[in-house]
Amino acid sequence: MLAIVPRPVSLVERPGSLRISPRDLALPGSVTGAVHVTTDAPGLPPEGYRMSVSPAGIRIVAGSDAGVFRARTTLRQLVPPEALAALSPGSGRQRSWQVPCLEIVDQPRFSWRGLMLDTCRHFFPVEFVKKFIDTLAFHQMNVFHWHLTEDQGWRIEIRRHPELTAVGGWRSGTVIGRLPGDDPPRYDGIRHGGFYTQDQVRDVVAYAAERQVTVVPEIEMPGHALAALAAHPELSCTGGPFEVSRTWGIHEDVYCAGNEGVFALLEDVIDEVASLFPGPFLHVGGDECPKGRWKACPKCQARIQAEGLADEDALQSWFIRRMERTVNARGKRLVGWDEILEGGLAPNATVMSWRGDAGGVEAARQGHDVVMSPVTHCYLDYRQDEDPSDGQPAFDAYLPLEEVYPYDPVPAELTPEQARHVLGVQGNLWTEYIAAPQRAEYMTWPRACALAEAGWSPAGPREWGEFRARLAAHLPRLDALDVRYRPLDG
Repeated sequence: MLAIVPRPVSLVERPGSLRISPRDLALPGSVTGAVHVTTDAPGLPPEGYRMSVSPAGIRIVAGSDAGVFRARTTLRQLVPPEALAALSPGSGRQRSWQVPCLEIVDQPRFSWRGLMLDTCRHFFPVEFVKKFIDTLAFHQMNVFHWHLTEDQGWRIEIRRHPELTAVGGWRSGTVIGRLPGDDPPRYDGIRHGGFYTQDQVRDVVAYAAERQVTVVPEIEMPGHALAALAAHPELSCTGGPFEVSRTWGIHEDVYCAGNEGVFALLEDVIDEVASLFPGPFLHVGGDECPKGRWKACPKCQARIQAEGLADEDALQSWFIRRMERTVNARGKRLVGWDEILEGGLAPNATVMSWRGDAGGVEAARQGHDVVMSPVTHCYLDYRQDEDPSDGQPAFDAYLPLEEVYPYDPVPAELTPEQARHVLGVQGNLWTEYIAAPQRAEYMTWPRACALAEAGWSPAGPREWGEFRARLAAHLPRLDALDVRYRPLDG
């Protein structure tokens, strides 16, 4: 069995095999050794490809350089796992390997096949961010959603506002265990934080681009802003003072929607962020914004009156609409979590539907693009074991691999016209209870393999037994890549 993950559109095995060398497995390049590449294929979509392996060599015909990369990624899954280990820098091993003769015709079902990494609740080094990108790209995913600002930390350098990282990039400790828990909570007292310099961001973005991965930055607003407010308490409704949060959950203090200083700061932030990320999307969060401070704030109430708004939900919509103009002026498309639907959706916004499929359905019906990312199938911080007593804190929700695999990103209630607004699917790794790279990988893989297949492979019935057998044969490749996944048997 040729265990390719995600499953290609069409694969036909032929008699015979071909011996190839490490240089044939190199990802860039048009002609290397036994591999001949052409992108003169007008009938193929940009990420589509045809690959033929015969005793005479390998021929790749693709719709673009992205299609070439997808073909070469599949080729890397045709060699024995030890070949992947031999390709790692410094391995010193030079060998050759047999690949079977075959014909593959392949293309993705969706244009957005992503994973989100929260680097705010816990900070992860650049080296791991790159490895995370490597692993998602190995599974034909093409979007890395980088969660960069939160209540618990501001993780991206803004040169016009260095205080955002100097103050907002560090917290004095972290809550111990799960919440609700001890009353009062206990904290470890260990200073935690860090941030990515703009040079590091450019490096990561370039690294991702070489792997045909688009990086989508997320700058949270108007809620989840406590790290920024610790640096700028005057941008809140109450004036503070604040500290970078040491605990999780939803915080009452948010950006003051009636304060023009908020928009001056955020316009500076978006200006710098947009210049660092060449991709078309910029994520502004928009989720879990409590309205209590706005209800009691004279400035916010004055804004509601001046703009003729109905209530605080409409005020959030006004906030997002204003920020969308700023985002669009920088040549980007705004993305937000499905709460941005409340009070009216910004004109050209893309909705990331996380609270289930309903937000995505509503947005698609309104003619807006959507990315499906529901907690029911896509939240990789949910525990994988039915018995939560493994000694590791986690959210008290259970999402095993076999529940992730059947997910179809297109809800059945959408018409064909509405379904065209579904850009794709994304898995999310929130890191409240994930402090180490090894744990992040354990929680992500192999559940993200199932999401990769939901994003790439054709629609139709999904056979769990077939996928599980194919995945079991695939996991040795992750061993060779030193990915610390959760074993299939726990």
